[in-house]
Amino acid sequence: MRSYKVSKTVKRYRKKPASEVSDAEIDAALARGKAKSETEPRAQSARFDRSTRKIVVTFTNGSEFSFPPELAQGLSGATDGQLGAIRILGKGHGLHWEALDTDLTVPGLVDQVFGTRKFMAQQAGRVKSAAKATAARENGAKGGRPRKEMAARN
Repeated sequence: MRSYKVSKTVKRYRKKPASEVSDAEIDAALARGKAKSETEPRAQSARFDRSTRKIVVTFTNGSEFSFPPELAQGLSGATDGQLGAIRILGKGHGLHWEALDTDLTVPGLVDQVFGTRKFMAQQAGRVKSAAKATAARENGAKGGRPRKEMAARN
């Protein structure tokens, strides 16, 4: 039986001890990893384009993806020099900015995930639309947001 070092994070989620992992389970996990690496987008290169103020990621298949740094958690407010210092991690699955202590996954960026769930929820709440502005004006004219009625206490 092969032996592999298992990280503390993996151990937390394992249902059985690492010593009981079979060769078949290891082979299956390696096959899943290989299939993911062949189908998920991977970065070949990444750069900050100063003229458009966008991060540009070139994938291994030749296509490109770009996004403004203000959308991504940890990149907003960074200098051009900090944004230009991008490292590609994990065979193209991640992007890292050392000076900003920021990491983003390439598959996540493609799926428009620019940060943690909390960060993304905060960004969604900042969306401005004509309907939102109209509703806020109407509620303001009525004295503010309507109060929820309290349930009768028994």
